[in-house]
Amino acid sequence: MPSIAPPHTFSLPPLNRELSPYTGLTREHWCAYADHLLRSAHRHASDDHANLYLPGATSAYGRRSDSLEAFARTFLLASFRIAGDPEHTGWIADWYAQGLDAGTNPQNPDRWPTPGELDQAKVEAASLAVGLALTRDVLWDKLPQRVKEQLVAWFETVIGEKYPPINWVWFQIVVEMFLASVGGRFSDDDIDAGLAIHDTLYRGHGWFADGPERAYDHYVGWAFQVYPQLLQLMAPNDPRVRARTAVDGERLADFLDDAIHLVGANGSPLIQGRSLIYRFAAAAPFWTGQLSGHSRLSPGVSRRAASGILKYFLERGALNGDGLLTIGFHGEFPGMKQSYSGFGSPYWAAKGMMGLALPAQHAAWTAVEEPLPVELADTRRLIAAPGWQIDGTVADGVVRIRNHGTDHANPGAQVADSPLYARLGYSTATFPHLEAESLDNAVAFVDSEGRLTHRTGFKFLGHSERNGVHAGASRAATRWIEVDPDGGPDHGSGAAGAATPGPEATVVSLTRGAVELRLVRVRGASGAGVRLRMGGWPVVPGSEVQSELRPVPWAGACDDAGTWRDDGPHPMGEQLVIPWIGTSGPVADGDYAAVVGLGGEGLRTDMDGARFIGADTFVFADGIEVDVASVWESLTSDR
Repeated sequence: MPSIAPPHTFSLPPLNRELSPYTGLTREHWCAYADHLLRSAHRHASDDHANLYLPGATSAYGRRSDSLEAFARTFLLASFRIAGDPEHTGWIADWYAQGLDAGTNPQNPDRWPTPGELDQAKVEAASLAVGLALTRDVLWDKLPQRVKEQLVAWFETVIGEKYPPINWVWFQIVVEMFLASVGGRFSDDDIDAGLAIHDTLYRGHGWFADGPERAYDHYVGWAFQVYPQLLQLMAPNDPRVRARTAVDGERLADFLDDAIHLVGANGSPLIQGRSLIYRFAAAAPFWTGQLSGHSRLSPGVSRRAASGILKYFLERGALNGDGLLTIGFHGEFPGMKQSYSGFGSPYWAAKGMMGLALPAQHAAWTAVEEPLPVELADTRRLIAAPGWQIDGTVADGVVRIRNHGTDHANPGAQVADSPLYARLGYSTATFPHLEAESLDNAVAFVDSEGRLTHRTGFKFLGHSERNGVHAGASRAATRWIEVDPDGGPDHGSGAAGAATPGPEATVVSLTRGAVELRLVRVRGASGAGVRLRMGGWPVVPGSEVQSELRPVPWAGACDDAGTWRDDGPHPMGEQLVIPWIGTSGPVADGDYAAVVGLGGEGLRTDMDGARFIGADTFVFADGIEVDVASVWESLTSDR
């Protein structure tokens, strides 16, 4: 174990509001933060630099794995720093050269486990390979031949290994491509198979599912869009890489067109999906677009997004007092730990600092920051693959999605809801309630024991736009789940357990700005003795956003209401509240509706102005009308 060195002093240059009028951050700030992250982590390294034993949680794979993870992920950050400024980063290269030697030396009792010995090492091998490829002239070419041979032998243990058909296929591809570039052994079959799996996961307009399920999250950006572009840098002359340049570049550009609408004015990325402890890794695709040239976004908008994301987290406690990244979102929050999370895991945030690989004179650093879409006007956008409808509001800078297509499962699955995937709504201002059984953006049924149903396995019925109003729909054969405590590790999907069928709920969301008209058709509830509950947005009391939920007449009556509270710690605060409405007694088959809102100071006005002005005509506060019956019929008939 290391003897921990004392903290070093850390200072930042003044904010530059001329070059960066929105964030004040320049390349000098990014460099200072990167060096601070590296020096702080290095304080916990073994004397030979091979292992970083950071304080904090241990993953299911153990401390030996976690210390390798910490080395590899900080090395990825170091490689970006070195690649963009090789003349002034010799101290970083020298530090990691020593660790690369010790970690792969078979005679070292504290050497790293190989990818052939430990699955997690397969992941970390990719960061090491990418880092060595990006710093070839500075680091790899200057390593002693003995160390090169050690590294090659260590990397070669990936050959022929099995990788799950998710983003992991890229870990094998980039390692074997690196081996090919340095004269090591590699398998064309492995590379071709991995690329083929990658392509089977493509779902259109830049979007990938992370596996065969409807798993859409930040891995689309920081894995499926990043690694193909890194491959262009690692092996530009490989025929396979050349053949993919145009299609991979177009996919990245398409994705970025959507992704820029998922960043709030406060810099927060959409708070949805697993591995959120990687925090500002969400900035990675914006830098990748600039690094590769495959982006329709201007350099100023790209840096605005990336710097906004970095600043959001650093101003909210992402670094603790020792300069370390912890498991959490703002500050440390152990409840976000998943089975694969250890003390080194948060350092995959390094991906979000990929822009440091660009030299100081690149336009991404020299262009003046430009506003995000949500800073210019209200934004509305439909994303087909995940089934999301985006509504951003310039008045409060909040971006919201209503979700009718993502649940980290396939239609018909009978598992508990995953809090980070299966809710009806996510935003850049609210963190999901982390309990599977919840009123968070829910349409659920309550049985006599107080249990709530789950919707995972629902059917996405489609979405459309009418006169500036978005409409999305899904149908769920709801069920109560008795979760099996021994159901396996948490990798993002809903927990398995015994299922008891509940009523069917068809839900249509009509959205404009901060307001949603939520329409619900219930079937199979008559005589079941269960109550209906519709839940709104989860908010931290005293935050800048408000959450409201109101019943509206549309056939059946919701005659009960309340506010659910969780007084325990939360990733964004010390308390969580969710408004709800529902039936005071057993719900009957029929139609029900609510107006659901999330917004800033103007939310009350928006809610007051949203109403029915006839049997089927609903008007939003700005006067935009929609024929509810025709939208319902178009989305739900014969489906």
